[in-house]
Amino acid sequence: MFFNGTFGSGMNNYSLSWEAPAKGITIYGRDNGFFVVGCDFDVDLFDHVRNPIGSCTSRCHGEVLPNHGPCNGIGCCSISLWKDISGFQATIIPADSMAAQSDPLHPGIMAFMSDEGYYTENATDLFSSWTNASKIYGAELQVAITDQPSCKSARMNNASYACATDSYCRNASNGGYSCYCHYYNSYYTTNAYLSEGCTPQDYNPKPKDHCPTTTTCGSMTIPFPFGLREGCSANERFQLNCTAGNTVFSSGGAQYNVTDVSVEDGTLTVSNLLNNASSSREIIIIETSDNGYLEGLPVEDQFDFSMEYDIVIRWVVSNSTCQKAKRNITGYACRSVHSDCLNVNRGKIFMGYRCKCLSGFQGNPYVEDGCSDINECLLPNYCNGTCENVPGSYKCTDCPHGKEFDSIRRRCVTSTKQRNILLGTAIGTGCGLGSIVIALGVIILANKWKKGIQKRIRRAYFKKNQGLLLEQLISDESATSKTKIFSLDELEEATNNFDATRVLGHGGHGTVYKGILSDQRVVAIKKSKIVEQIEIDQFINEVAILSQIIHRNVVKLFGCCLEDEVPLLVYEFISNGTLYELLHTDTTVKCLLSWDDRIRIAMEAAGALAYLHSAATIPIFHRDVKSSNILLDGNFTTKVSDFGASRSLSLDETHVVTIVQGTFGYLDPEYYHTGQLTEKSDVYSFGVILVELLTRKKPIFINDLGAKQSLSHHFTEGLHEGSLVEILDSQVVEEADREEIDEIASLTEACLRVKGGERPTMKEVEMRLQFLRTKRLRKMQHLTEKDGDIEPLLCPNDKSLYGHIDLVNAGSSGCYSLEQEFASSFGMPR
Repeated sequence: MFFNGTFGSGMNNYSLSWEAPAKGITIYGRDNGFFVVGCDFDVDLFDHVRNPIGSCTSRCHGEVLPNHGPCNGIGCCSISLWKDISGFQATIIPADSMAAQSDPLHPGIMAFMSDEGYYTENATDLFSSWTNASKIYGAELQVAITDQPSCKSARMNNASYACATDSYCRNASNGGYSCYCHYYNSYYTTNAYLSEGCTPQDYNPKPKDHCPTTTTCGSMTIPFPFGLREGCSANERFQLNCTAGNTVFSSGGAQYNVTDVSVEDGTLTVSNLLNNASSSREIIIIETSDNGYLEGLPVEDQFDFSMEYDIVIRWVVSNSTCQKAKRNITGYACRSVHSDCLNVNRGKIFMGYRCKCLSGFQGNPYVEDGCSDINECLLPNYCNGTCENVPGSYKCTDCPHGKEFDSIRRRCVTSTKQRNILLGTAIGTGCGLGSIVIALGVIILANKWKKGIQKRIRRAYFKKNQGLLLEQLISDESATSKTKIFSLDELEEATNNFDATRVLGHGGHGTVYKGILSDQRVVAIKKSKIVEQIEIDQFINEVAILSQIIHRNVVKLFGCCLEDEVPLLVYEFISNGTLYELLHTDTTVKCLLSWDDRIRIAMEAAGALAYLHSAATIPIFHRDVKSSNILLDGNFTTKVSDFGASRSLSLDETHVVTIVQGTFGYLDPEYYHTGQLTEKSDVYSFGVILVELLTRKKPIFINDLGAKQSLSHHFTEGLHEGSLVEILDSQVVEEADREEIDEIASLTEACLRVKGGERPTMKEVEMRLQFLRTKRLRKMQHLTEKDGDIEPLLCPNDKSLYGHIDLVNAGSSGCYSLEQEFASSFGMPR
């Protein structure tokens, strides 16, 4: 932009201004300056809101003040911009000596905003050199997109984002953003606002007709895509020159002597500068181009370019990826059939792609048929036999028997070592036999070593699992004859190495397997998950207690194993599951147990608990009496199980204070609140079992209102309200008479009293149940003699229960198959 003006007579100053025609247009501050040509004046420059930018002085007479910038202050001055501006105001004030008259030699001034690359030393031809507008570049304007305040917000709105692919965005100084191509030079279109505005100049994959694919300069061969003649390279970036027999590569005004060109490695090796050489240390920067990306490896500070040092420059055909390049058939550089594309990176920075011959081929991949097959058979050490070359590879056939490969003649010849075959065979046989003997010895020693380690590990587990203590606890002769500490090998053999097909069931505390001991006894092996020391102590407690108990209604413990990470218990095989499952598996179906069976089971369980309380060697409190711990064998005989939580007392103790342990719904409230465990705690839990037998409801059940309720509280409440019959199981109402129900209910109510001292002993409970069952049997005998009909203890349609393990078909409630054998001992949490 140019401004011409003349100082008139009496004028004190001359003003000029410019403002951007639209929002977003600014003068780029980094490369532009304000120039004023004329004599004897001072200039002040302001932005469009009168903020000062700078000032300068021009003189043609007298002393000239020093000026900085392209002008030296003689006949011109300049002001550099230090920021982007959207307008400016300038005031030009004549010097005092010239204010009164006009200089005929310098009648006016010329001002312009332009690139700062101007400087003149010819003061005599001042106006002719500066006023020639054709030699002055205009100011560089910067245009910004103003619909968004910054690049970040613009990228978030893809629909209106203005920048092209392969461009980058920069925030404008006055708001908005501008777009730029990554490589701004003559090899690129530079309209970063078009969708393909930053695309490179086309790469020419074929040399022109008059251009050879290979040229020479001196002793060096120059392959395509490089070329020596103008237009014979793939593009201008690959253009080399041949000067006085030397190949020259030019970049950035400097020239380099090329010593090697490799299309296989994608490298260009150059030596020292041929011109513009400097003895100063410098870093070489090779410009990059989308077509022919040349990248110089940095030269370290200590190297002097006046000396002979080689620089290896890696180059690529284009900065496109292989995937993108292959879609452009006309511009794809890899022309040979046996070539492929290779992406090139410098560290984590992607450079572009180049071409490479396939494995087994060599040559120039940038020209058609440039990659030729390598004859591997002509290369040494490729084949010790008959070699056959195939495209890209080779086939090798070993020499026939009796011949060997001659590496000098490269063929199979008759062996001269036949006389040594027998000796070699003998030596080989001896070595082989010796190796076999050594190998067998190593295997045997390794097996012994492994067995020794296994033995030590099992012994360590034995000690960790309190095996020494258990041996002392069961050392009594009467117990020793009944309880055995099994080895892990015995139980692995009994369960076929704990095969999954032997699993009877899973529970919260472990898995139960069916096993057959060496004496043909069928057992249930309980493999617990316990790993905590307190649970191991409970395990030892259970074994010690069960080893002292001999009672037909207590599950029989054959022994245990302590050589595994977790201890194992070996029980007698119980085939018909638990009372809990029999009562609660399917409450919509008539229960398998008759009223007589329920009385008998209750009586047998009470007898077992009474034995524990009063007839055992030392009193034992079970502490976890519940229906899931009452098992039923093939004859539905009661078996009380799970003594892991039990406690034994000395004869002079009446109670023991312990951490409260048991199952909710069965837990004695007095024990829960005081922590004092007595025999009456087991009585309370047994009372809950009696309620289960009467009502066939779970100890914690969902009532008609959908809320959880305690069965013991529900029973006591119904008994006091006189609605007992309404909460009883319908089968009980059908089979029992009112007197029997009242007696059982009275006994149950006594067991469930809150205060333990008001509850009967387990022995009293057993005697009352025995009395009730005896009276029931006499009544049935009387009816039999009278009616001549025998009433079975079990339901009429279930007579097969006695004498056969497969009790009922799968659809009936309370049926138990072999798959359920003893598994339910883990079925309920403690």
